[in-house]
Amino acid sequence: MTYDPYAEPGGDRVTVERTSVPVDPPVIHERTVVTGSPLDTIRRIVWLLFGVLQALIILRIVLLLLNANEGNDIVSFIVGITDPFVEPFRGMFNLDQVNGASGSVLDVAAIVALIAWTLVEALVLGIVSLADRRTTVA
Repeated sequence: MTYDPYAEPGGDRVTVERTSVPVDPPVIHERTVVTGSPLDTIRRIVWLLFGVLQALIILRIVLLLLNANEGNDIVSFIVGITDPFVEPFRGMFNLDQVNGASGSVLDVAAIVALIAWTLVEALVLGIVSLADRRTTVA
C-alpha cells in the first residue's frame, strides 16, 4: 500500500503490488566481514600512547600557564609524569620559560616537546605503514 499525495483526503487509496523478476544468473548476496590487521592494532596502540602523552603535555602547559598549585597531587602528578618527556628539550633555546607577574609560566620547552613528540608519532606511524601490504582490487 502506498501513499498517493494527489488523492483527495478521505478518498480511496491506491494499492501497488511489486513482483520480482527472476534474474539470470541469480544474484547472490554475500556478507563481507572486514577485520583489522595486526598492523591496524599496532597503529591504534601508537595513536593511543602518543595521544595520552600529548594530552598530558597540553595539560602541563595549561596548568603552568594558569599558575596551578604544584603542591596539589594532580598537578604534581601531571608535571612529574611529563618531566622525562619535556627534559630532553630544555636548553634547546635560550628561552625555556616565560614568567608572568602573577607567577604563571609559559613552558616553551613543553611546547617544543609537544611538537617533537607529534613528529615522532608521525614517524612511527609512517614506519608501521611501510609494513602494511594491502592489495587493492580494481
